[in-house]
Amino acid sequence: MIKKMLLFAFLVFGSATMLAQTIITGTVKDAKTGETLPGANIKVERKAVGTNTDFDGKFTLNVSDVPPFVLEISVLGYKTEKVEVKKNNQNIAVLLSENETFLDEIIVSASRTPERIMESPVTVERLDARAIKNTSSPSFYDGLENLKGVDINSNSLTFKSVNTRGFATFANERFMQLVDGMDNSAPGLNFAVGNLLGISELDVKSVEILPGASSALYGANAFNGIMFMRSKSAFDDQGVSFSLKSGITSQKAAGDNEFKDLNIRMAYVFSNYFAAKATLSYLKGTDWYATDYRDEVDASSTSHFNNTAYNGLNVYGDEVGTILDFDAISGAPVGTFGATRVTRTGYTDTDFMNNEAKSVKFGASLNYRPLGDDRVEVIFNSKFGTGNTIYQGQNRYNIKNFTLAQHRLEVKGKNFFVRAYTTAEDAGDSYDTRFAAINVNRMWSTDSNWFTEYAGAYLGAAASFGVPGMNHDAARAFADRARLSPGSPEFNAAKEIVVNDPNLLTGAKFQDQTKLYHGDANLNLRDYINFAEIQIGGSMREYRLNSQGTIFTDYDGPISYTEAGAYIQGQKRMLDDRLKVTASARYDKAINFKGNVSPRISLSYAVGEDKRHNFRASLQTGFRNPTAQDQYIGLDAGSGILVGTAPDNIERYRSLPYELGINPALAGYINAVAGTTIGATQVLTGDMAYNNSWTVSSLQAFAASRNPADLKKSNIDFVAPEYVTAYDIGYRGVLAGVTIDINAYYNKYEDFIASKNAAAPLYGNVNFSDAVDLGPATGGAQGITPLALIAVANGDYKGIAFDSNSDSDISSYGLGIGLSKKVMNGFDLGFNYSFAKFEEAGGTDPDFEAGFNTPEHKIKVQFGKTDLFENFGFNVNYRWQDEFLWQSSFYDGMVDARSVVDAQINYTIPSLSSVIKLGGANLGGKEYFSAPGVGATGSQFYLSWTIGN
Repeated sequence: MIKKMLLFAFLVFGSATMLAQTIITGTVKDAKTGETLPGANIKVERKAVGTNTDFDGKFTLNVSDVPPFVLEISVLGYKTEKVEVKKNNQNIAVLLSENETFLDEIIVSASRTPERIMESPVTVERLDARAIKNTSSPSFYDGLENLKGVDINSNSLTFKSVNTRGFATFANERFMQLVDGMDNSAPGLNFAVGNLLGISELDVKSVEILPGASSALYGANAFNGIMFMRSKSAFDDQGVSFSLKSGITSQKAAGDNEFKDLNIRMAYVFSNYFAAKATLSYLKGTDWYATDYRDEVDASSTSHFNNTAYNGLNVYGDEVGTILDFDAISGAPVGTFGATRVTRTGYTDTDFMNNEAKSVKFGASLNYRPLGDDRVEVIFNSKFGTGNTIYQGQNRYNIKNFTLAQHRLEVKGKNFFVRAYTTAEDAGDSYDTRFAAINVNRMWSTDSNWFTEYAGAYLGAAASFGVPGMNHDAARAFADRARLSPGSPEFNAAKEIVVNDPNLLTGAKFQDQTKLYHGDANLNLRDYINFAEIQIGGSMREYRLNSQGTIFTDYDGPISYTEAGAYIQGQKRMLDDRLKVTASARYDKAINFKGNVSPRISLSYAVGEDKRHNFRASLQTGFRNPTAQDQYIGLDAGSGILVGTAPDNIERYRSLPYELGINPALAGYINAVAGTTIGATQVLTGDMAYNNSWTVSSLQAFAASRNPADLKKSNIDFVAPEYVTAYDIGYRGVLAGVTIDINAYYNKYEDFIASKNAAAPLYGNVNFSDAVDLGPATGGAQGITPLALIAVANGDYKGIAFDSNSDSDISSYGLGIGLSKKVMNGFDLGFNYSFAKFEEAGGTDPDFEAGFNTPEHKIKVQFGKTDLFENFGFNVNYRWQDEFLWQSSFYDGMVDARSVVDAQINYTIPSLSSVIKLGGANLGGKEYFSAPGVGATGSQFYLSWTIGN
């Protein structure tokens, strides 16, 4: 009986299934040329069921849906068409019209709702999958530099920071990167990992960049610009894709080196309810060598020859120096031999950088549509990346086996999303190259021993060893006689010990396992409110800093702090949809700072019968909360100490013990007379550094004048958020076949966050309230002297960099012009020009540096054609920028003007769904620097094969 019932059920449901089968056939063609379009996507509206056209532009689709229903037909670069299916076995012919210009493309970032770029109320730059295919750059991330107003600063082959509208750094705290809504920054180290551990090139659906303030919708750190990278859908972009790219990088210092870049993407739809996606990327190559050996003070000097105090830019360990008073050492009368500053012999950047660029990225998502269509989708997504790169901040860091993991759970629908994710970073085996060199030096000879031997040899004490006296080169050679030779087994063994030791007195490793927890939500009320499109939303974030005291002051355990915000936006269309008014406001509160409101209002107006001329104007505000490092860093970087200025951080900070240079006998005398406790070492506390220090400029003035009255006490406020008010006007449209996009902006900053430098004596008060009579100890050579001046004379002081807020009046302004046109029967010609300038005045801090770090003029030109002849295309990009001043804690210096040409040719093999591309970056071969101290960027040549993308 049961068998008969099962057989009956099978026949009933099987018959129902067969009856429900609907077959649609058809052809998809270009509406203008009549040519068939292979690879067009055909799918049931709001469902994942679909197929693609074959090489002849034909398709057959079998679905279980019963007519009537709607098909969506789309292909990249064409307008999507919808066709109603009214019966089974229907044959349809579809003509797709090509987007006339990029202004017809749809974006979502500007207003958190879909709209054409033409209608956007603010400036937007965009790169889609078609542009990625045609880019002449080695990767889509490099290709962003060809967009109007976009700068890319290269730390290394795999670490490049995107920036807009000035104030660039390699960490780029003022510019936010989001991948599918997740912040792509390392929460503790404070830099955006970008293409090192970001999104796979095969999975990129689009990249949208909003230059300028965006805090009204996106919160605290959307201050100077924001970049949205969106990945392809597991439901809508099915199949397997593969790409292999191989080639060479060429640089004078590093030679020619092979690199490989492999990407795999797989997406599969199990049913209308379930889909999954996975991506894997692997890149390996050789990084650009950094070989800028100019002295940081005297740029004409590149070694210790005739420069005993040499401190090379890409040489480390030579920061360790002292003033050798040969008269005092020898007991000779003052002026006999004199005094000279001498630094230790350092090691080069390449001695401590392995220069292996590597990136491994894996991502996977599970997608569930509980209603069987796109009305609601649940996404669980995990991303994991690890790699090696180079990062230049206060020092240069060898980032080795760095890892970043992100996990996201999101529920989204047509009008809402709710998202939560976590980010966890691990510094892995990363280390500071400056401390690596300093401490390898100290392993074979302590500083005290090395300087003693140098002084003795100079004064003739090593004459019996054949070392001539009064010869600095000979004295250095004698003190260096046991120096570890780079690459030797002894050097490698010492290096291995140092780079795995997190104690900066003896090692160089930095540890960090910081985590971030973030949640945000958005609801569009357009289905409930008719008079305008209203959106509401909010976010919350928690940081848990965990460097075990090596970066932050988390000596006793992780430091936690939170930020939260909420926003509302209204958008109203009027005057026959020609006028669009958008107004929004956001309130944010961080635990360490007062709350802040960020409003934005924008207007756009379409002119012309076909609304092809759009004028826009916006007033936006932005703010930036101080970063984790601004607030809680406590790091001795060798060349200076970095201390965050959150109030509780000042209370917590304690340095490692510093060896004092004061003569022990003199220290003993001072202790006996003044009741002090000056010993062989001294710990610098946050209170000492913050409340008992001078400005660096006044210390420099004192060094020149020897007048104590020139010394001025530092006055540094606790760091607070910075603010910007941004005015933006623009025009987008088409005139005589030329697509035009013009914008101009003016930004006014308040409480600009910047580093303020101070110098703290390791003993004595900077107000000179404590002094001793040194006459009995010096035979009357000195009288009553403040202890702080004694500290300075003996080199017993430390430079400290605090993050605080400037009272300077800072503004920036600029202009962007973008033009594009089809010329000579289908060739694409594009041109854009950017102008950027900043002004600073009225500040009371002579040590303030704004760090605009942006060229004043930039020109970019593009020329190419996707179908020069059948299946063959090419593209050429040219970029020029003028020289500019780069200011950073690492080094201040000019960056030369440069011209760069990138080019590629590509061949499509439709039968294999493949594209072969041959290209090169910086074809002229003239190497250039993104900033002083980084490796010079050379040329890169590649051959790639992409299947199924």
